[in-house]
Amino acid sequence: MYARGERLVLAESCTGGWIAKVITDLPGSSAWFDRGFVTYSNAAKIRQLGVDPALIEAFGAVSEQTVTAMAVGALIHSDAQLAIAVSGIAGPGGGTSDKPVGTVWCAWARPGRDVQAGHYLLAGDREAIRRQAVVKALEGASHCF
Repeated sequence: MYARGERLVLAESCTGGWIAKVITDLPGSSAWFDRGFVTYSNAAKIRQLGVDPALIEAFGAVSEQTVTAMAVGALIHSDAQLAIAVSGIAGPGGGTSDKPVGTVWCAWARPGRDVQAGHYLLAGDREAIRRQAVVKALEGASHCF
């Protein structure tokens, strides 16, 4: 990404900044990492990323529609050319029959391209689910180049 002069932005919910931590562990990441938004609450998603409250109301915070809007909002509110967004239910509570604990949505956005999204049902305890969500989010970004 840096070789092309592009920058990355993150919009994290269930990962709570863990993706940003992994990225900033890399020496030289300041050359290509623009910023990260930790939008854990719905209000933060709305205020910081411009997610339409009607999307969250209709589909929930953990949905393709919301995570896609998070990725687009991150691009709009940054100087980046690639956005990664993630939202999920890490547990141990909060799951439902439609969205059990371990449900995670990731999205990847680039200007002028269709937003890509992925749905995952991850297993394990809270830390394991969050760790796997970080990996899925970063792996998916490799398909956006």
